Amino acid sequence: MGRLTGKVALVTGSNGGIGFATARLFAEEGAHVYVNGRRREQVEVAVRRIGPNATPLPGDVSRAEDLRRMFEHIKRERKALDIVVANAAISRGAALGGIDERTYQEVFDVNVKGVIFTVQGALPLMADGGSVLLMGSVITGKGIPGETLYAASKATIRSLARTWAAELAPRRIRVNVVTPGAIHTEGMEAALGGSEATAQRLDAMAQAIPVGRVGEPEDLARALLFMASSDAAYVNGTELYVDGGRTQV
Repeated sequence: MGRLTGKVALVTGSNGGIGFATARLFAEEGAHVYVNGRRREQVEVAVRRIGPNATPLPGDVSRAEDLRRMFEHIKRERKALDIVVANAAISRGAALGGIDERTYQEVFDVNVKGVIFTVQGALPLMADGGSVLLMGSVITGKGIPGETLYAASKATIRSLARTWAAELAPRRIRVNVVTPGAIHTEGMEAALGGSEATAQRLDAMAQAIPVGRVGEPEDLARALLFMASSDAAYVNGTELYVDGGRTQV
């Protein structure tokens, strides 16, 4: 306990799933965490579940005005940020030949533009020696039909981390990517239909994963905690796969 004592963290998309598990663990480890999401009610529920070390910060990371307001709020309350976890992302399935401009814009506005301007907006507040964590996806190493937009947007994240690690080196701000595999979240439940077939599909996934199970949000949260903490002080510009070995074995 206490690995982030005295730190201030922003976790985008933290009203549920991996983001919520991360915000809760960071708070348990002593950080004051700003919980972000587009839906105010869900953000406030998440903050109540986390407790006094959390503050609601609703907003859409794809909107410049929302980001400006969010960072002004943090500046007024806490003056500085130590950790940014750019977790907010969306997926919209569309196969080549059926991709329209609106869907393209929606995915890239959140997954790429949102990440770029979240990190850029945070920089004036970030303490030297801070940590920026970006969320990747194992899908970038696979050819999965219907995932052109999501896979391309997540492939961009790896490139951003390399460039930013070099650019922010003079300030000792570390930039890394944490890449989840199959993680059992509310979103996965919804995608699988939330029926008896869901359990069967989860079992089938587990059989293909060397550790023998589908991951939980807490698995990602613990990896993000390590990367955010001083334990990972010599880890920079890299990508950590948290997938039970699925892509590595």
